[in-house]
Amino acid sequence: MQNAAMTPDDVTALFTRPDGAYRFSRWARPVAPVVFGVDDATLGVIRAAIAAATGLAGLETVEIDPDLGANLMVFFFAEWDELREVPDLGEMLPDLEALLARLEREDAQSYRTFRFDDAGAIRACFSFVRMGGKLARVPADAIAMAEALGMLASWARTPPLARDGAGQIGPAPAIAGLIRAAYDPVLPDASDDPSHALRLWARMQAAEAGGKAGKAGAP
Repeated sequence: MQNAAMTPDDVTALFTRPDGAYRFSRWARPVAPVVFGVDDATLGVIRAAIAAATGLAGLETVEIDPDLGANLMVFFFAEWDELREVPDLGEMLPDLEALLARLEREDAQSYRTFRFDDAGAIRACFSFVRMGGKLARVPADAIAMAEALGMLASWARTPPLARDGAGQIGPAPAIAGLIRAAYDPVLPDASDDPSHALRLWARMQAAEAGGKAGKAGAP
């Protein structure tokens, strides 16, 4: 999918919930990530994906968030039942037992939840990835990039990934353009108005037109 082929309806759909409500939020503070449940080699892959995603959005990454310590927590595990043994997890996930029962019943592979500040911007993200089941066959870099992109905004559906000619995984080109547009300082950190999607799309088009003009004018 190229930016030119992405319609306003496509953009709107990425932030429209099953109940029909449009909800967009982005980070308005640096991201302080911590990852649980992986070895050192996999940790390096995940950190590289987070760095690539935050770099695309123009977000700063830091060691400590002054309010929460870590504001991006990513948990990897084999089965949902393991989360019942994580200390204090119930403080992050209300009704933890009911949530885990639902995720087990649905045979879910992942779950992500956000916390928002008073203005609606993302304040924290908690992401849980079950590595059993179908994900056992998915390359680690693809899983890492999907999680890194997923935390950048309050997506209603998972944005697609793509591999470049060198085999590097990243967002599909249209999604990369959308993320850059979503973090344009002119736009609000949060919006429930579907017309916000039109503003995102317009900035994608303007950026694409500017890029083509730059190439045309290059010696």
